[in-house]
Amino acid sequence: MRVVPQGLVDFINQYSTIVIAGHKEPDGDCIGSSLALSLFLKRLGKRTMLLSAGPFKRKEIMQYESLFSKTLPSEYKHNVGVIIVDCSNIERTGSVEEEIKGLPIAIIDHHATNNEKSPNFFIDSTAPAACILVQDVIEKMSGSLTKEEAFFTLFGICTDTGFFRHLDEKSSETFMYVSRLVAQGVSPKLIFAQMNGNKSFASRILIGRSLERLTLHYNDRLAVTYQTYDDFLEFGLDGRDTDTLYMLLQAIKDVQAIVVVKQEDQNHCSIGFRSFDKIDVSLVATQFEGGGHKQASGAYTEGNYESLIPKIIETFKEQMKVGN
Repeated sequence: MRVVPQGLVDFINQYSTIVIAGHKEPDGDCIGSSLALSLFLKRLGKRTMLLSAGPFKRKEIMQYESLFSKTLPSEYKHNVGVIIVDCSNIERTGSVEEEIKGLPIAIIDHHATNNEKSPNFFIDSTAPAACILVQDVIEKMSGSLTKEEAFFTLFGICTDTGFFRHLDEKSSETFMYVSRLVAQGVSPKLIFAQMNGNKSFASRILIGRSLERLTLHYNDRLAVTYQTYDDFLEFGLDGRDTDTLYMLLQAIKDVQAIVVVKQEDQNHCSIGFRSFDKIDVSLVATQFEGGGHKQASGAYTEGNYESLIPKIIETFKEQMKVGN
């Protein structure tokens, strides 16, 4: 187990009501961290409130959207503490920032781009998922997780590790964490089915279109593709399956980094970045108002895919070391 800051433990013990918030455009790790932590705090006798700016675009987390609010009721704005999970700073919470600004804050996060410092901040970029750090907190304060807490924790770990395919030979500790969760009665098989099953036929068509649009750069080391706003209007959120698209692109010979640009509306794009060991995509993501990890980052920025893609490709130039 990692060393949980005593300041965070004291923060949790101090407040009888705790608001939990994550980053905008949440993923499974963000939602899993929030739900596992909320269940644990309730077990301690705390009152909790879950906040998320959304949108809940990913199919595997849509069923949990009703558990989260975009606004903070007035009774939650006094004598409460806020714990931000899986989020590098308060600005990344999106519209939720205005709801929690000025309240006492603790952070549990694993992003390499997080430079925030405080005695009650638990930040460790060596953790493959924020849920690992939530597990540390629960195990330190209560010894073990309940089955339901373990489910959401494993769900988040599986999400951020690509169901373990992003882990390497230095990841034995992560599997020790996972073994303790499975020992609580949680089935990795069922979590895999929730993450990857029940995909629509439309999502397969959109993956095909994305592959047709693929371009390779820097001697085939950078793979770039996009999805248009018309794609979104035609297929909706149900048509998106970016994780499968990433897996297909990472299987291409010589590809070391991947970019998927999605036109979210007429004026904004989300950008997904993935890489192998040599390329740090978080350095690129920060240039487009995003952030994340060395091998997995994201951004949401103003613009359209046609103008953004050349800029993104150019930003990779130094890391790709053209000609080598």
